Amino acid sequence: MSREPGCSRWLCFAACAHLFFLLPPLRTRGEWRGRAGTPWRAKQKITFVFKSTYFLVTELKEIVFIIQSQRNSFHSKRAEDLKTDILRQAADLGKELPMVLLIHQMDRHEGAWTILPLMKDFSVTYGRNSSWIFFCEEDTRIQVVKLLEILRRFDRSKEWFLGKALYDEESTIIHHYAFAENPTVFKFPDFAAGWALSIPLVNKLAKKLKSEPLKSDFTIDLKHEIALYIWQKGEGPHLTPVPEFCTDDLNSYTVDYCATTFSNFLPLCGEPVKKEDIFVAVKTCRKFHGDRIPVVKQTWEKEAARIEYYSDYADISIPTVDLGIPNTDRGHCGKTFAILERFLNHSSPRTPWLVIVDDDTLISIFRLRKLLSCYDPDDPVFLGERYGYGLGTGGYSYITGGGGMVFSRIAVQKLLASKCRCYSMDAPDDMVLGMCFSGLGIPITHSPLFHQARPMDYPKDYLSHQIPVSFHKHWNIDPVKVYFTWLAPNTEEPRDGKKVGYNREDL
Repeated sequence: MSREPGCSRWLCFAACAHLFFLLPPLRTRGEWRGRAGTPWRAKQKITFVFKSTYFLVTELKEIVFIIQSQRNSFHSKRAEDLKTDILRQAADLGKELPMVLLIHQMDRHEGAWTILPLMKDFSVTYGRNSSWIFFCEEDTRIQVVKLLEILRRFDRSKEWFLGKALYDEESTIIHHYAFAENPTVFKFPDFAAGWALSIPLVNKLAKKLKSEPLKSDFTIDLKHEIALYIWQKGEGPHLTPVPEFCTDDLNSYTVDYCATTFSNFLPLCGEPVKKEDIFVAVKTCRKFHGDRIPVVKQTWEKEAARIEYYSDYADISIPTVDLGIPNTDRGHCGKTFAILERFLNHSSPRTPWLVIVDDDTLISIFRLRKLLSCYDPDDPVFLGERYGYGLGTGGYSYITGGGGMVFSRIAVQKLLASKCRCYSMDAPDDMVLGMCFSGLGIPITHSPLFHQARPMDYPKDYLSHQIPVSFHKHWNIDPVKVYFTWLAPNTEEPRDGKKVGYNREDL
């Protein structure tokens, strides 16, 4: 069948027009003028859309994604899922895939999780062909196209430190009372929202680390300490806040605005662990029987089916168990190892979990039961808030004791079978445990839901996307009020995957 000549010309014109709009157009002088809000003609808008998409997909391969993952099977699976999602989004753009790395798989030394020791490797491997290193946690969710659009705002040839800004309202012990006169002036990143370093800054840090190795013995709050190191007492860049780096829940109305979001519900991987499956050991001493133990009894004791109080004095009114270990003013290594021995030899062998807390620890056993549903009690698990000691020079990680230390029975068995013990009765128990587990090759498993300090010692915005498991210390607070505000079972729990809010007081 023949076609009318006009129809053929029309088809040819349509095909050419279609091809024209698919190809990325060349930029002409004055074609668009940045973000100043100058009105564009319709054709210029179309041109910008196609140019923008073209450059986004070509720049994707210049970003290295680093997921701050962990060796524990539950956490490594979540990190792998995030990696798969990033690569899927990248594949949908139809261009070369970016590099996505998991910290625990790069673990050539114990301190990989502290990031800074990896800067030299990042610089050597990615210093020439990449533009950004983007860090995120396993529960961070990323909209790749939006992330790329945001990074294009910043000149990649300059030194940039980008993130969601946190700050202290008051100077705190966990930050060594830094910036005591006005702590709000110093900003540090919320890792949950993701944070980025430009390659020029990575190269600068690598060069500095090569000539000046890390000096700090302790890693306590990594996000604050990294920001301090980058700042270099004013000689380096401050954190540049990026409002699209968010910790809003995936169900939030702001999600379309955000390049990153955060899954902030309490993990639940099945039925919560039974009350009877957790043995709780409270460390105390005679001088605190009258003020600290009543707080435990008014707050969280009723959540625990199996609980014992270990002291240097047998008080039948509580009751306490005298372990025969004198109280020490410093570390309590002797007492803690005696508790471990007692758990292994005197508790039911079918009790899979041990929790050791101080008498001034506030903890939600109700939430802990949910959290432990995600861990295999047949694995050697040592769980809590992770600190580090001497990690720049081959040290070890440890679970800080004040926020609570959680052990699987098999972890206790392996520890005591190793004959690793206290070098003195008053040695710091949490650090000795970290050293022992490191020697055994058993990883420390970190959860940000455990807290070594009080709620007031953390930025409000940091706690706003958490459902905490514990806090520590009674200094200048009403601990009963803190418990019922932050930790009691009816205060804030996820329902149908959504967080139900309530008004927390300034505690």
